[in-house]
Amino acid sequence: MSSGMPRPQRSWILPTALPTIRRPWPRQAVAAPPRARLGGQPALAASAAVVGALTGLVAATFRVLLEHAGRLRVDLVGWAHGSPVTGFVLVIVCCAAATSAAAWLVHRVEPHAEGSGIPRVEAVVEGRKPPGRFRILPVKYAGGLLSIGSGLALGREGPSVQMGGTIAAVVGRALRRSSADVRLLVAAGAAAGLATAFNAPIAGGVFVLEELLKRFDPRTTLATLVASAAGFASARLLLPASSSDFHVPHFAEPSLEQAPLVVAVGVVCGLVGVAYNWSVIRSLRIADTSRWPVVVRAALIGAAVGAVGWFGPGLVGGGDNLTQSALLGHGTIVAVTGLLALRFVLGVGSYAACTPGGLFAPMLVLGSNLGLLIGLVGQDVVPLETPEPAALALIGMAAFFTATVRAPVTGLVLATEMTASTTLLPPMLGACAVAMLTAAMLRSVPIYDQLTQRAVLATRENAAEGHPD
Repeated sequence: MSSGMPRPQRSWILPTALPTIRRPWPRQAVAAPPRARLGGQPALAASAAVVGALTGLVAATFRVLLEHAGRLRVDLVGWAHGSPVTGFVLVIVCCAAATSAAAWLVHRVEPHAEGSGIPRVEAVVEGRKPPGRFRILPVKYAGGLLSIGSGLALGREGPSVQMGGTIAAVVGRALRRSSADVRLLVAAGAAAGLATAFNAPIAGGVFVLEELLKRFDPRTTLATLVASAAGFASARLLLPASSSDFHVPHFAEPSLEQAPLVVAVGVVCGLVGVAYNWSVIRSLRIADTSRWPVVVRAALIGAAVGAVGWFGPGLVGGGDNLTQSALLGHGTIVAVTGLLALRFVLGVGSYAACTPGGLFAPMLVLGSNLGLLIGLVGQDVVPLETPEPAALALIGMAAFFTATVRAPVTGLVLATEMTASTTLLPPMLGACAVAMLTAAMLRSVPIYDQLTQRAVLATRENAAEGHPD
């Protein structure tokens, strides 16, 4: 200090003394993520639109071909009745061959195409399973045409949902989206598939948000709704323009005097829904432990369904005609009771064949006819307090779906969109609440939660047997 150099002046101005210890985290935490999110949303929306448009086209062709297959089956039965013995054998052989072919495709070519497909998509969205290979799509497509077209009591929505999820996985990988975005796109593709299957774009989006994703944050909502809308729009190129899948009469405004019958619909749908879930899972457990070869078991189920179809061609298949009849109030107590028993057994047995096919459409048949049955009984017992049987059929459709799936908002929106009727929303809401409470009190696990757990376990077993994803 004695060198004569001037002593440096100490500065007490803190802002100029601290530039070297600035930390970058406030700028990254506050500024960067919003820019990334805003920049990523348009790209995510565009990807979802591509997924939705492709899914809509694929699901629409699937729906059109299923309708042709159903008419072909009915025509075959009508023609075969010209030679009762030979014709009966022919119908049974054709149904058994188609069902066994579907089972062979699933269990020899692509095991992950089995069943509804919705549980697998749910597991992928939750990150519990990786997205599957592309070949799920052609196997699901061809297998679904064979199994549902042969008359199994299965729905088109399950294959449509899984095909949409598969398309989304392929598109997401091709566009180099992150794994989180791929899962979002899989959910979006599922929404587009359901929207096309049931002509219900809002229900498609709501189901995915309520059941698969179980959240309504902006990114997931954006991707899901964009894909659902794009799928619905592209499907219009192939499907006839229609405001709804089912037609219903004009319903009178509901009144409080009718509340006991509405509550009865909710309780009955809750009880039968619990029994249906238990029966489906039990049948799958029996099938999983059976020593019969999968193809043989499927052929036997197909033969049984073919025998039923011989006597009543309209009793088998997805059952849209049966739901439509219930929503028009057609039927007697004895006839509807017999139909319910038959379709309950057919639905459980058909799903145990382990071929591609969904559960939604069979649920709608059971729910609508349960409501119709209560309406018919009510007209005989308390006619002044009983709504129109067709009205209770619509209420039952939403309530049974709620009891089995435990997705009440989807049930309400789906029933409303498929019928273009909003008059019965208040009693539908009450019946759905009662059905959900009944199922919860009986500690019934929602059907897709049980099937998703089964799908996760099946993935490990398939990998061990040389069938990795």
